[in-house]
Amino acid sequence: KPQTHVHEFLASTKLAEEGDDRHNHRFAGVTSEVIPVGRHSHIHRIIVNTDFLDHHHEVIIETGPPIPVGNGKHVHFVKGMTTIDDDHEHDLEFATLIDRPLV
Repeated sequence: KPQTHVHEFLASTKLAEEGDDRHNHRFAGVTSEVIPVGRHSHIHRIIVNTDFLDHHHEVIIETGPPIPVGNGKHVHFVKGMTTIDDDHEHDLEFATLIDRPLV
């Protein structure tokens, strides 16, 4: 089957916990290929670990549909939360990078 496309991403979680334990995490990677939705749209799956402080979290989530940014290119909005680790989770909200940025 022919390959479709993927998106790079890099983001930080929102802050969690209080006091000296208040912190966030960073993560980066590449989405899955296209997952068709309906007749004319698609999403992508993201599965990645955050950075490690004294613990890490997993981000297992699907993007929203494509958001056009001009010249036939698009990004995807992502909103959700990490897994629960070290008795807490982190909210996250970010956009993928543009597909095929140099072509």
